[in-house]
Order: sequence, then structure tokens, then C-alpha cells
Amino acid sequence: MTIMAGMGSPTGTGVGPLLRGWRVRRQLSQLQLALRADSSARHLSFVENGRSRPSRQLVLRLAEELDVPVRERNALLLAAGYAPHYPETPLDDPSMAALRGGLERLLAAHDPYPAVVVDGSFRVLAANRSLGLLLDGVAPHLLEPPFNAIRVTLHPDGLAPRIVNLRQWRRHLLERMERQLELVRAEPLRRLYEEVRGYPEPADDPVDEPADGRVDGPAAYGAPFALPMRIRYEGQVLSFLSTIATFNTPLDVTVSELAMETFLPADAETVRFLQSVVGPER
Repeated sequence: MTIMAGMGSPTGTGVGPLLRGWRVRRQLSQLQLALRADSSARHLSFVENGRSRPSRQLVLRLAEELDVPVRERNALLLAAGYAPHYPETPLDDPSMAALRGGLERLLAAHDPYPAVVVDGSFRVLAANRSLGLLLDGVAPHLLEPPFNAIRVTLHPDGLAPRIVNLRQWRRHLLERMERQLELVRAEPLRRLYEEVRGYPEPADDPVDEPADGRVDGPAAYGAPFALPMRIRYEGQVLSFLSTIATFNTPLDVTVSELAMETFLPADAETVRFLQSVVGPER
């Protein structure tokens, strides 16, 4: 599999082609977008073909209507000749203390089930104590901070040898990265994608064929509503469902790219095992 031509956020030589790329991606006509942004189709046409320079306010309104990611909104402003609007504050900055505290409380509250906070390139910024259970046996060089969640999961020296349904889980993670690459121009993320998709292809997942004959769907793993990650640990197979939470209406680039991924037990056996090993659910 190769990255499709055009994967990544819309490109061009100025703000006009960038805006046109986002408009086409959102499947809106010039008239539809202009009406939403309180402008005119004629003016938007002039902006897209470079005959008119949009105001700073118009760029922000168009970006809002096009649901452009925060980092890319700054890129639109720079392409139009304006300073970025959204700051990018390091997570360890004193002004982020309340945010860090909130994330730490959420992570702790999720014990005894694993949970992590990752950035836009899937680097692990924080985790709860239960994550250590999943990382058991991972090569030390993969865990040097800040370690990468995707790399640790799919690397041959990482979790990959212990994941029972590795082929399906690998496909899920690669598709997740592809969707993200369609939204942001992130060279580190693109390099990571190329790296992990180059890891050795896993063999077919060893699942028992269900009664309906389907072996490629979530039902084959005992969770008919979502695909679980099934991982071996101390002679058992633990089954987890992954959920992802992000911040609503972020006003900072760093915050806009934070995501908390939590792993919920997909069966009663996993619940009992985690509560006996990690501790009782609070």
C-alpha cells in the first residue's frame, strides 16, 4: 500500500489554492461557503484564484466553516500574509497546570484499565499505571520517552508479537493514521506512517470461524459492536475496546492535537483479571 497522491492537507502556492482545496474536500460550492461565511461567491472566487487578498477575519471565518484543524488555520493565515491566530503552548508550561491536573485525574480514574494521552504524532505524553501491564516485555529502546504509541504497538519488538488479531489491529491503526494525514500537513506523522507500514506483514489472525462464516469482522473476536484489541498476557488473552476523547473547540494548537485513548474491557474475563492484578475499579 502506498500513500495516495494528494494525501495530506490541501496544498498550493498561496491562501487561495489552500482554501479551494479545503472547500473541495468539504464538498461545498463557492456559493454555499460564501453564504455560510457572510461573503459573496464572487469575492470568494477572486480569493481562490489569487485576484483578491482576503482579510484576516474572512480567513478565520472560512476556516471555521470548513472545519479546518487549528494548526492548519494558522497555516492559512500565514499563507495570506498574517500572523498566526492560535498559540502553541507546551504542555509543561505553567499556564497549562490546570489542564495537566485534569488529565492526570482522568487517567487515574480510569484505573484499573489502561489509558494514555497522546499528541498529534501519537507520542505518549502521559499514562496511568495500568498501561504498564500492556507494555510488559516491550524492548527498552521503544520506551525511551517520549515513546510513540503506534510504534510500540506495531513494532516487532513491541506489542505486535502478543496481539492475537494483529492483522486487523494493524489495518485499523494505519487507516486511523491515513485519516489524520488527510487533515494535517505533519511530516513527522507521515514519516511514522511510512515506517510502521514497512514493518513485516503479520500472518493471518488465528481466529475460529464463527457460525455465520465471517472471519474478518469484529464478531469473530466476541465483540459484535466494535473491533477489540486482543493481547496475550501471562497465559491469558485480554480483550480491549479503544475509545478516543478530544477537547471541544480548542483555542491552542497543542490542546487541539491532544487525545486521550482509553482501553475498556471487552469481556468479563478481562475485567476480572485486571481488577485482580492492577486493583479494584474505583
